Amino acid sequence: MNKSQAGFTLVELVVVILILGILSATALPRFMNINDQAHQAAVAGAGGGFGAGAALVRAQWIANQEAPGDDDVVNFGAGNVAVTTSNAGATQTGWPTGTGTADSIVAGTHTQCVNLWTGIMQNPPTVQVTGGGANVDYDATATANVCTYAYNNDAANARSISFTTVDGTVTIINP
Repeated sequence: MNKSQAGFTLVELVVVILILGILSATALPRFMNINDQAHQAAVAGAGGGFGAGAALVRAQWIANQEAPGDDDVVNFGAGNVAVTTSNAGATQTGWPTGTGTADSIVAGTHTQCVNLWTGIMQNPPTVQVTGGGANVDYDATATANVCTYAYNNDAANARSISFTTVDGTVTIINP
């Protein structure tokens, strides 16, 4: 009776394990960096969306032919987005500053930055006033005419988005 052997020899198993080890040693470093790339993409995407939202507010303000003293932009979002006016010392008028009737961002008005974030973006990442709690994507802080949104989901890198209300500049810090 002729019996056929089934299975692998020890040499074949060692060769397969050796090949898998070499493949994992070369491929693993590529996969290790994916987390960092995901954080970079999240901040870049949010910054791009925020910049586009700010540009759309200004474009709607111009299309409405609103006077420099008019605060709320009609036909944009909830109709309550406030913009820079000639009284705010802005070099260009019509850039968003928050919701309501505020003309400029000043230190301590962190809530105005939160309202700006949620007022000009559709389905934005979560944002809160700095130190407001856990499980939020961005912390908002305000200084003179600048809202800064610090990214919370990557403790290893200081990633942030800044928006200057006097000229609509969006700066993304994304190491």
